[in-house]
Amino acid sequence: MDQRILEQYLQDKKYRELRSELIDMREVDIAEFLEEIDITTALMLFRMLPKDLAVEVFSYFPSEKQKEIVGNITDKEIQFIVDEMYFDDMIDLLEEMPANVVKKILSNSSAEERKLINQFLNYPQDSAGSLMTIEYVDLKKKMTVKEALAHIKDIGLSKETVYTCYVTDKNRKLEGIVSLRKLVVGEEEELIKDIMEEDVVYVNTHDDQETVADVFRRYGFIALPVVDMEGRLTGIITVDDIVDVIDKESTEDFQKMAAMSPSEERYLDTSVFTLAKHRIIWLLFLMVSATFTGGIIKRYESVLESSVLLAAFIPMLMDTGGNAGSQSSTLVIRGLALGEIELKDAGKVIWKEFRISTIVGIILAIVNFARIYYFEKVNFLVAFTVSVTLVVTVVVSKMIGGLLPIIAKKMKIDPAIMAGPLITTIVDALSLTVYFTIASAILNI
Repeated sequence: MDQRILEQYLQDKKYRELRSELIDMREVDIAEFLEEIDITTALMLFRMLPKDLAVEVFSYFPSEKQKEIVGNITDKEIQFIVDEMYFDDMIDLLEEMPANVVKKILSNSSAEERKLINQFLNYPQDSAGSLMTIEYVDLKKKMTVKEALAHIKDIGLSKETVYTCYVTDKNRKLEGIVSLRKLVVGEEEELIKDIMEEDVVYVNTHDDQETVADVFRRYGFIALPVVDMEGRLTGIITVDDIVDVIDKESTEDFQKMAAMSPSEERYLDTSVFTLAKHRIIWLLFLMVSATFTGGIIKRYESVLESSVLLAAFIPMLMDTGGNAGSQSSTLVIRGLALGEIELKDAGKVIWKEFRISTIVGIILAIVNFARIYYFEKVNFLVAFTVSVTLVVTVVVSKMIGGLLPIIAKKMKIDPAIMAGPLITTIVDALSLTVYFTIASAILNI
């Protein structure tokens, strides 16, 4: 649907036509449209939607918009939305809502629902338990295929997915899984125990969401069972929920790699003071760290006085070293995140980066020597000093850039911290030390 037509209907106050167009749109597109208009009009249009559609649209609103909507609708409307939402979406909503709203919702829930809600709210944030839903299809081993399909038809509409069904015993212990495809093509009298897969991949309720994301990436699942410490099936996590997690984790890594404190708020919705607070701590740390660079220059002041020309090449050496280190750290951080690189691979990473950096360093040094010796007419020994330093700097920078994220992972620190700004600060100090040491030796200063 053309956004301009919707806006024109809104401007002309043709709400009946606008409602008709909205009903034919996808839920996520409706949510996006309502999010961009003022709360009074958005609330009016939201109430005009069919109730089932309104619930779906509500689940796509960001948390701030959900708070606005909840703050402006009646208790009855709130209860309907909560009752109709999938359980995991409802838990996400309750986690974001003020205490008085949560209390209101719990007071209108049954004892069994309250127990479940409180259980889910008590799982650690960013754990598998906080992501899962209880809306799954469970089967028993003694069921026939015909009975299983009838069971799915009875309860399937209220479940988040029916493509994978979970076989449990009387104590809810997970015994196997069976796909809807196997049920559809199977013989009616065939028993579930004969067609189910017993080698089940699952996660624990207290596993971190990054672990869950890794399992989804590795196996390509559309749903993943979650069990407690006793192996009882507690819920499932669906791929749509984990996509949000992967997006969140990637955003967090990018923010850390840019030397900022992670934030889940959207850029345009975050105040300038909050953004400044997220950035200033790292900038202060890096600024203070950079004083080491100044200390090194002061230490080798006599070398610079003897050959002032050396100072002209300091920015080039520092920038090249920082860029080389950032290249390596970025690739290794990504490899660690995807599980392509493990802690035991540290030796392989160092050896690989050494060979890469040697090739790259020599090529850069040759080009640099030709540039400053033949075109800028710099003294041969100075040109040679700069070029040798360039090779050593690139080699050291790339090896450090490849090793630091692995060290961080070993120390249970997010490897993303060992990215651009921090690598550059470390490499700057090392490249200067190497530069002046080589210059002192070659130029006999």
